Amino acid sequence: MRPAHFRMAALAAALSLAAPAASLAAENTIVLGSAISITGKYSQEGKNARDGYDFAVKKINDMGGVKVGGKSYKLEIKYYDDESTPARTAQLLERLINQDGVKFVLGPYGSGPTKAAAPVTEKYKIPMVEAEGASRSLFTQGYRYLFAALSTSEQYLAPVVDLAAELAKKDGKKPGSLKIGMAFENDPFSLDVRDGVVAAAKKYGMKIAVDDKMPRDLSDISATLTKIKALKPDVILFSGHTKGATTAARQMKEMGVSAPIVALTHCESAKLTEQFGAEAEGILCPTQWAETLKYQDRLFGTAMDYNKAMQAAHPEYKQVPYQVAQASAAIEIWADAFTRAKKLDPQVLRDVLAKTDLDTFYGHIKFDKSGKNIGKPMVLRQIQNAKYVVVAPTKYAAEPVVYPRKPPQD
Repeated sequence: MRPAHFRMAALAAALSLAAPAASLAAENTIVLGSAISITGKYSQEGKNARDGYDFAVKKINDMGGVKVGGKSYKLEIKYYDDESTPARTAQLLERLINQDGVKFVLGPYGSGPTKAAAPVTEKYKIPMVEAEGASRSLFTQGYRYLFAALSTSEQYLAPVVDLAAELAKKDGKKPGSLKIGMAFENDPFSLDVRDGVVAAAKKYGMKIAVDDKMPRDLSDISATLTKIKALKPDVILFSGHTKGATTAARQMKEMGVSAPIVALTHCESAKLTEQFGAEAEGILCPTQWAETLKYQDRLFGTAMDYNKAMQAAHPEYKQVPYQVAQASAAIEIWADAFTRAKKLDPQVLRDVLAKTDLDTFYGHIKFDKSGKNIGKPMVLRQIQNAKYVVVAPTKYAAEPVVYPRKPPQD
């Protein structure tokens, strides 16, 4: 386990930032606080987020730090382990704000913990830039201090339905003739993913033949797969974070279940290519970011530059998960806001964050009134020859989609 307190230094010379009197761990240092999953069922995703946060701060510090109002400062992040439990997230944020004097917050991992965090930061009027809570319900509560780098969760698997309709038409079939089999974790993120799928299926008149909830521990979905195997849907969809994706891929392999289209969330974080090899071929994976997209900024360069630098720093990432990239983007958002605010007053920074209009290696960042990012799309990657390749939407595609997916035993 990594230490609870992580040192993170100053921001990019090209960007400019500075430090808050009330939240200084040392002179010329700005402290950002985060309660995040170091242990528990989201520990892998929590690691991804921390790696992204830490990597961006180190990059900024190595480039000379940030300036706020003409003075240079370092960044530091104080982490506490929320144990993948939303109630613990809220408790630890109270501690960060009331005991540690943190005035600037980075989000936790996951929509559930972020839902627990938002009322706390709202109560104390502390701005939070979050990169790992995608549930659209976060942005219907009227929060004024919540800002999200990522696209919302209803957009994750809905594009798979759009792609299925497009491919059906090319095959001379009516999209309404397709059947979908699916299961989702019973958490805010995955239930929003489901809502996006249901809306997309209704648009095309597709039938949802199996619509299950994954068990709480995400360890066994064989009952759902038995139904899917019997009903033979054209599209199989699962969303259950890293553990759910691992379980789905493993049990589909064990039970010989497949379909012309199979899509899972959190493919990269679950390391499907490393764990399942040829068995993972053809699976579609929604992503917030990909290294082949034509995004760039002054701090990291292109998306591909960021990918290479992250893999050099963290060789364990054969494929950099998008959770890592969006966490780094959250640091850039803070950097840009500190620079433009020219002071470290939380109220001033809240208003400056609301006006963010920023190009990054992760994509464009622009918030609507609810605090969600409306500047970038989701894309679909497909596992092809053990690589994750962008295949949809067409204008972002690096390669054509392989369709239909061949059953693993083939």
